Amino acid sequence: MKNTVFCAFTLLVLLSVAPAAIACTNFLFSRGSTVDGSTMITYAADSHTRYGQLRYHPATDHAVGEMLKIYDYGSRKYLLSIPQPAHTYNVVGFINEHQLAIGETTWGGRSELENGNAHGIDYGNLIYVALQRARNCREAIVIMDQLTRTYGYSSGGESFSLCDPKEVWIYEIIDKGEEQGAVWVARRVPDGYVCGHANQARITTFPQEAKNAKKSYRYISSKNLKYINDPEVECVYSADVVSFARSRGWFNGKDADFSFADTYNPLTFSGVRACDARVYAMFRRVCDSMVVYEDYAMGYNNSHRLPLWIRPDHKIDVQEVMNLMRDHFEGTPMDMTQDVGAGPFHCPYRWRPMSWQYNGKRYIHERATSTQQTGFSFVAQCRSWLPDKLGGILWFGVDDTYSTCYCPMYCGMTEIPVCFEEGNGSMTQYSPTAAFWLFNRVSNFCYLRYDAMIPDVQKAQKELEQLFIQEVAKCDRHAVGMGESTEGAGDSRLVGELNRFSNRQADKMMRRWHELDDFLLVKFIDGNIKYEKDGEFETTETGVVRFPQQPKYPDWYYKQVVEDHGEVIAEP
Repeated sequence: MKNTVFCAFTLLVLLSVAPAAIACTNFLFSRGSTVDGSTMITYAADSHTRYGQLRYHPATDHAVGEMLKIYDYGSRKYLLSIPQPAHTYNVVGFINEHQLAIGETTWGGRSELENGNAHGIDYGNLIYVALQRARNCREAIVIMDQLTRTYGYSSGGESFSLCDPKEVWIYEIIDKGEEQGAVWVARRVPDGYVCGHANQARITTFPQEAKNAKKSYRYISSKNLKYINDPEVECVYSADVVSFARSRGWFNGKDADFSFADTYNPLTFSGVRACDARVYAMFRRVCDSMVVYEDYAMGYNNSHRLPLWIRPDHKIDVQEVMNLMRDHFEGTPMDMTQDVGAGPFHCPYRWRPMSWQYNGKRYIHERATSTQQTGFSFVAQCRSWLPDKLGGILWFGVDDTYSTCYCPMYCGMTEIPVCFEEGNGSMTQYSPTAAFWLFNRVSNFCYLRYDAMIPDVQKAQKELEQLFIQEVAKCDRHAVGMGESTEGAGDSRLVGELNRFSNRQADKMMRRWHELDDFLLVKFIDGNIKYEKDGEFETTETGVVRFPQQPKYPDWYYKQVVEDHGEVIAEP
């Protein structure tokens, strides 16, 4: 998530202007692509200044004339006030009580629009206001269009992921510079397919109204909105998405050839290697044939562009989706664990800046899905066969996706666990009860001797997430009867059960991670590795700790040390 709007022309400019901007990753999974028929979207909020917490907006009735003050999501500056509707919905993080979930990634867009109209609603509040007012993806798209047309749009290029129990949509939008409002296009991910976006616009050409269309589309049209409804292809877009580009001289071809991404966010090396490469990494893990796009992902062949969505080789479950968010380009030439930059302990992280220069030539560090500066991430799962408050789950985690644990937060809950609560610590204030700080303690310690320590983290991670999946199944069976009544005592009982369940799981996670934190310190203190079995450290017959392991550095590391300092440290 980002605090500045910028244009991605070169990786160096990108990083020098807005270091937090190459951030965020979203993956989208339609019903037909998943094992149980649920829809899912993921979101990693990757910012060096974003704190990991779970925002909460309770369902509320509003009086006539009541106004909502909008403060910019990044800077917290006051922007404007808008009227409240009669009722707003319960929102837990990025999912509401109707199982509508929304995520985003920023791509900025054309430099000509950078210094445009700063008045209007920003991308972060566009998400939260839509979640409070919409019951499904289609309603959210209409509401976001109404908000930007009525009040303006103060952010740059964004890709949004939207899912409800039946559908998954990708929605891309950019401001109009000095003009108020925005242009945008949204497409439904076809059933059985998966999609992704990561700070690069992804929608190229799209179905549009045509006088001589071979296929008959049913339109719902207005002055500002055009809607296509078709069993195979569904697309909705702002009426001026093409004409605005024409008016600025950015496009002069036929409407049918218009590409949103190529017009408003033209590909650059950074847009591919630092952004689309993350989508490629997910695609190749679920579909073997995607390896043919490796030349594109590495920025070598922009004409061989990655498809917007693909059909995976197999059905995907929620655990696999969590694991797809854990990636350092393993198994590709970009594998961050294999080059010398990973150090002697194969640490797949590179401290910023991402672009650097040596002997007059520029180089880059890879930008993978798993990255150290993640504030929080989630897997939103929506299940149509259950009552809404029970069917929607935000599997929520803080810090780096590779070492986080996704904890189930039901969308119908009304009490946020203390460890995820707003105000419990911040980026400048440590809190011993905040999940963000506990998980950062563990991950940052692991960075010191990564290959030896990460297996212990993964063991605890797998143990907890598998337990949570089992516990969710039990809670579903227990609570489903409560959800049959959506009013009065029945609804109150259901919400109470969801509060107790989600808070219990968060407590289990915190206890286990505190144990892990203690265990890692004892096992790996001072660069040693104590012998242990099943979590118990080995001792001698007299009770003295067994002398620890002291594994040597790899030979390539010794070679470099000798080449650099051998004359000083060599034995005579």
